Amino acid sequence: MVNLEWYRTFKSVYKNGNFSLAAKELFISQPAVSQQISMLEAHVGYKLFNRKSKGVEPTEYAKLLNNLIIEALDRLENVENGFRAKAFNANRLISIGISKHLMRSVGSCLIAKFEYIDFSFHENDTLFELVDSKKLDFAIVTKQYDTFDTIQKKVGKIKQILIGSNTIDASKLKSNIKIKDFTATEFWLNDQKWFSHNAQIPHIKLFWLYVFNKKRPSMIPNYIIPSEYEMLEIISKNTGIAVVWDINAKNLIAEKKIQLLWNSKQMPSTDVFVLSGKNDNLSPVFENIQLELKIILA
Repeated sequence: MVNLEWYRTFKSVYKNGNFSLAAKELFISQPAVSQQISMLEAHVGYKLFNRKSKGVEPTEYAKLLNNLIIEALDRLENVENGFRAKAFNANRLISIGISKHLMRSVGSCLIAKFEYIDFSFHENDTLFELVDSKKLDFAIVTKQYDTFDTIQKKVGKIKQILIGSNTIDASKLKSNIKIKDFTATEFWLNDQKWFSHNAQIPHIKLFWLYVFNKKRPSMIPNYIIPSEYEMLEIISKNTGIAVVWDINAKNLIAEKKIQLLWNSKQMPSTDVFVLSGKNDNLSPVFENIQLELKIILA
């Protein structure tokens, strides 16, 4: 039976014109190269190489054999290399950066798809810097970057909404929203207990800017919980309201642990991206991450 390794060795010797160079390329000994060529010659019944002072020279039959096998051998090696790369990428440790506020709802979907992930929590600009400097393999960000050394693909959208605990009677709020009495709406909101995940209240400021066309809210947060998902869990057991990402609140609203107070049409959606450095070896992983995030953000 013919051995595929004989043909690999034949290809390398034919290309390099030298047993020693072929041995280095194949990471085997020179005697092993000589033995495999001798075994192939015995199998095909023809001499394949003539020895010269500096290397070897292919015979006419070797030239014919090379023409017959080279295309098929190249295709087979490409398939093998691709399979090895996928197997390597499926089992290697990958590093993924994400905002801690999106970990529970967005990042956690990747755990079931990859064997080894090292997660780290940072905000957008820091995540970009870590990917750009090759300290992170991937990042999930809500801001677009345009550089030569990174690849960025959009995977979905998220939006900020107003939610509240079930202990709140929101009938007056919804009535004011329906008749577009935003002065009364703002007054009602200012009278509530507010939660925020950040002392600088970035979500609330954006909500006020787009919905009320005001640069600064007139309220201050009563409670600051540094993780948005943990904040939502706390709101579900207490009394208060917050502006949060819809993806984080979705399940809690469906389970009727909290209530949706306002999904304003004035509030724009925010694009979510996967960011990676340019690395061909990680391309299959990048594609898999995109696919999983597109499903969760659909």
